[in-house]
Amino acid sequence: MPTSLALTEEAKTKLLPSTQQNLARVYGDPAATDRDRASIDELLAARAWTELDDRFFRDLAFGTGGMRGRTIGKIVTKVEAGQPQPLGRPEFPGTGTNMLNFGNVQRAVSALGAYLIEVYPGEKLSVVIAHDTRHFSPAFTQAAAQALNALGIDALLFPEDRSTPQLSFTTRVAGAQAGIMITASHNPPHDNGMKFYSRDGGQVVEPHASGITKHFVKLSSDPAALPALVATVATPGKIVKLDAEMDVIYRDAVGNLVLEPQTILETREKIKFVYTPLHGTGIHAIPALLDQFGFRYSLVVVQSTGDGRFPTVKSPNPENAEALELAIQQAEAEKADVVMATDPDCDRMGVAVRDAGGKMILLTGNMIGSIMAYYRCSRLVAQGVLTEANRKNAVIIKTFVTTDLQKRIAEHFGVGCIETLTGFKYIGEKMYDYEKALNHPETEKISAAEQRASALTRSKFVIFAGEESYGYTGGDYVRDKDANAAVLMFAEVAAWAKSKGQTLAEYLDHIYREMGFYTERLGTLTFEGAQGAQQIAKLLASFRAEPPSHYQGQAVTGVDDFGLQDFSDADGKKIPKETMLLFHLADGGRMAVRGSGTEPKIKFYFFTRADASGDLAAIKTGRKAFLESWWTEVQEDVKRRVGSS
Repeated sequence: MPTSLALTEEAKTKLLPSTQQNLARVYGDPAATDRDRASIDELLAARAWTELDDRFFRDLAFGTGGMRGRTIGKIVTKVEAGQPQPLGRPEFPGTGTNMLNFGNVQRAVSALGAYLIEVYPGEKLSVVIAHDTRHFSPAFTQAAAQALNALGIDALLFPEDRSTPQLSFTTRVAGAQAGIMITASHNPPHDNGMKFYSRDGGQVVEPHASGITKHFVKLSSDPAALPALVATVATPGKIVKLDAEMDVIYRDAVGNLVLEPQTILETREKIKFVYTPLHGTGIHAIPALLDQFGFRYSLVVVQSTGDGRFPTVKSPNPENAEALELAIQQAEAEKADVVMATDPDCDRMGVAVRDAGGKMILLTGNMIGSIMAYYRCSRLVAQGVLTEANRKNAVIIKTFVTTDLQKRIAEHFGVGCIETLTGFKYIGEKMYDYEKALNHPETEKISAAEQRASALTRSKFVIFAGEESYGYTGGDYVRDKDANAAVLMFAEVAAWAKSKGQTLAEYLDHIYREMGFYTERLGTLTFEGAQGAQQIAKLLASFRAEPPSHYQGQAVTGVDDFGLQDFSDADGKKIPKETMLLFHLADGGRMAVRGSGTEPKIKFYFFTRADASGDLAAIKTGRKAFLESWWTEVQEDVKRRVGSS
């Protein structure tokens, strides 16, 4: 088959210049397969210009913690479909520089390996790899391991799928220089991705992200670079299988988060939960954790088996009401009190709880996080762990686009509140800063109680960390959001509220009465493919160049531009530059706008606060209507900006 690409004149006029360049590069790459070239030929013959642009207009880039993209094209070519496979997936991933396929997995993982060789000269290198239940995740794990082995790096693999937080935890405990999680989290079935972790268990941040990207660009642009690098390796690495002990060590660390085990014992017969892993990895740890503390629960059986199709939901995203429908139906039939759901890689948790009237209602990520933050602060104060003397060394960590209620909770209990950019990698980075301040050579090997006591005297103790997009952790044993732990922590709060004769909805209302009614709304607009990426960039540029003057009759009194202005967090550490704009209104409301780092979306975050001393039900209704009206106004503004861009 020819290895040079000849485009028709029509193709040259229909395809983006970057698409044409990338098509030619892939077609002529000695590492490309005949299947890659056959897919390109088929799409060109079909004049599938949009599909080709979407697949080839760029190289996959690092987002808020790794790479993520389509593994299965909107159009599946005949050679990609191949032979029939289990669960109806294509035999092969889609060809394309903007696709998550074997070529991009090999290049990205090889780039990570090259970077590790560069920054850890002389060390025996190892990388922990885990994967979720998605299409191609096990195969990508093997491909990643082989790429590392070729560079002399050992690959530490779990016996089957495991969660993102367990990958983060194990990277630290195993003493590996890095970790790789093969996952696209809660994305649709056609997607997959990778997240890279540093040796501290946190997602890669600068300067590591740029260092890995530099090697990725080199390997992508120079076909001879990888063979030359492999040729320098004296001894190949090996695959090391992790045993069941790692599961036990991880669950023990999660179990240390429970603050009131006696309350659970006294209340466990009075409360029942329904849990669903949404066909993901949560099934490996969460039932064992709930059993350990004696919680009564049932599983949604049809969603308890790993399945990359996620056949019982439109999307395996616990942020969406639809994903919890089967669990809520089961809770109604069983008269259960609380529903908890986790996404495929088990780093996000969504819940439904009963209100005072017994109706099942969904809570937002801001509500869930605030409930746990308040509970953990209040119990640690009541237990005497947090005192007047040491509270200055305790913190809640949240992102800028997470509810200000958590900042108010921190103020109420006299502890600090650290705000970061969106992405749990920044929260993990703060945790690593605090660990380094302890100057303990083996922090992960001392007990949780010893770590807490040391942090409260010599550094900062993390009470709770979270982000509005349903991600939370109760400590720095792990450097990513942990839905295994979130299920356990939330079940504990539910048991505590039950012991006081409250539902969780009533417990949250108590927090509002004490702190004020904080309410938020997320608005998301999707712009897919090459054209969509351009529209998102133009929209963000438009909001920067022409900021709105009013929203909902309120003047915009200020704009924080995180891409151009300098900001520091409460510790005095400089905030990295990111294209995010935060608009302040005269009445104290705020709106943030940013492009997603991992999805083809532009996101709008709305924040309001109201006094909660009056009719709380009426206040809630009024604030909801206000936010809906505001979002409608913004969407009209977006239409105008898109039309004029």
